[in-house]
Amino acid sequence: MTSAVLAASALAMPLAAQDSADERVMALADEYYDYNLAEYGMTETESGSTEWGDRLWSVTPEAQRERALRYADILDRLEGVDRSGLSEEARTNALVLQTLLESDIGDARFDEWQMPFDSDSNFWSYLAGRSAFSTVEDYENYIGRMRDLPRYFAEQTTNAKIGLARGFSVPRVTLEGRDASIEAYVVDAPEMSPFWAPFDQMPERFSEEDKARLTAAGKAAIAESVTPAYRDLLDFFRNTYLPQTRTTLGASEFPEGEAYYAQQIRQYTTLDLNAEEIHRIGLEEVARITAEMEKAKGEADFTGSLAEFITFLRTDAQFVADTPDELMGVAAYTSKRVDDKLGEFFGFLPRYRHGLRPVDPAIAPFYTAGRGGLEYCQINTHDLPSRPVYNIPALTMHECAPGHSFQAAIALERDDAPRFRRQTYFSGFGEGWGLYTEYLGNEMGIYRTPYERFGQLSYEMWRAARLVIDTGIHHYGWSREQAVDYLSSHTALSDREVGTEIDRYISWPGQALAYKLGEMTIRRVREKAEKALGEDFDIRKFHDVVLSLGSVPLPALEERIDAFIADGGQGLPGVTYE
Repeated sequence: MTSAVLAASALAMPLAAQDSADERVMALADEYYDYNLAEYGMTETESGSTEWGDRLWSVTPEAQRERALRYADILDRLEGVDRSGLSEEARTNALVLQTLLESDIGDARFDEWQMPFDSDSNFWSYLAGRSAFSTVEDYENYIGRMRDLPRYFAEQTTNAKIGLARGFSVPRVTLEGRDASIEAYVVDAPEMSPFWAPFDQMPERFSEEDKARLTAAGKAAIAESVTPAYRDLLDFFRNTYLPQTRTTLGASEFPEGEAYYAQQIRQYTTLDLNAEEIHRIGLEEVARITAEMEKAKGEADFTGSLAEFITFLRTDAQFVADTPDELMGVAAYTSKRVDDKLGEFFGFLPRYRHGLRPVDPAIAPFYTAGRGGLEYCQINTHDLPSRPVYNIPALTMHECAPGHSFQAAIALERDDAPRFRRQTYFSGFGEGWGLYTEYLGNEMGIYRTPYERFGQLSYEMWRAARLVIDTGIHHYGWSREQAVDYLSSHTALSDREVGTEIDRYISWPGQALAYKLGEMTIRRVREKAEKALGEDFDIRKFHDVVLSLGSVPLPALEERIDAFIADGGQGLPGVTYE
């Protein structure tokens, strides 16, 4: 153990001095959370959210391994707590903390920082502010982070070079054209940079002196730090990284590839399933959903085959929005129709409100269909013929409400939630909930036509096919062509979306498995509760209990629903169900 870890452990409250096992777990969770705030330069706000400071975190191998040692020390002490005497809440806290620590330690075991991006998510894509900041200090911190970009990018590219040398890289086929997401930041004038947006929208209440000072500092930071950093990164990506990336596809081709893929499966699903089991589940779900798609085709009075119906959906002009605003309008109208129904399905409604935005044009050409978040959810409006409007209701439910944005607001507003769990995210739970809400749209009456219903089924099939494709690529050695053909033949996704998604699965092993396995778990425990409680089952109480957990490993969700059944289906304290 390093001197830094020893020193930090010495400062921690002695576990023997604490009054109960519950408090011991909470003390370790607080230690983990406070350590991460400090390591990543974050500050905690009164609402429980976090904000970036004036620097970016270190990603050097030394810093990464130091963190892993600290996490291992906390995990060792957590394992020393007798869990038999823990309360229900403390058991959940312990399982959440354990899973977070094991995930961090697992990433470090395989030096995952040596592959610091994939075809979907990049370390350089989420650093620019897109709107005004609230305070002068926010702007000063933003300028500090911009000044820190050259150091941060240099550390990332050094890690990527080491990954290249040992065959741990993003597959080349998934990176073609991705340099456009870097090139967008290499500009001739600071005012043309995506980083300039907050300076264009500076609050009127700022003094003229502060406005002038911050504007000048922002302009200098972009010209002297941001643009040169992206220019160097673009040169590295095009001339060093891309030519040397591996031409194989599957994680099985990595050093310790089989063990790495098993760790990724565990990390993203939080379930004890292996690749063969997941592949089989996927095939079963694909067969089941295919039968449902045949029914929806019949409801649309289409007399041809399912393949012909999918071709019709992909090619008929009636399903294509004429403008980005028209597509966003479909999403906005869906959101308001969902608002009209929320009270029938949820007892606790969050105060926090999210916005609706198009995906950033710099990344939209190769980005997925949308993404939800606490502040806003995003819909991809690039290449409108590839974004059929019949998919938008299901997509909006998943990303906005009652999907990710709604889910994140509830997690943040839980007054009794431990600090470390308010913004925790487990893909199995979070993406499982998003997919579950797409299914819920049927019960809420959101899908108004057979085409929108088919869009929901096509999206569900998309996630079921992932189970087959991800394991096919990373365990069974499928080619990209096999994966493309499988997804294209089973869903109504456009050719662009199919290609983007397959590249995502190739470059991000295991992540795509979370959605369907999580959704199946939520639907299974709901069915268990409905059968056990009978007339006492209230869908609002069930949903409130699920979302009140925040985001947890799926076994913790199952434990909570077992307790929900045992207490007769009680909802949340303080929430009126009439």
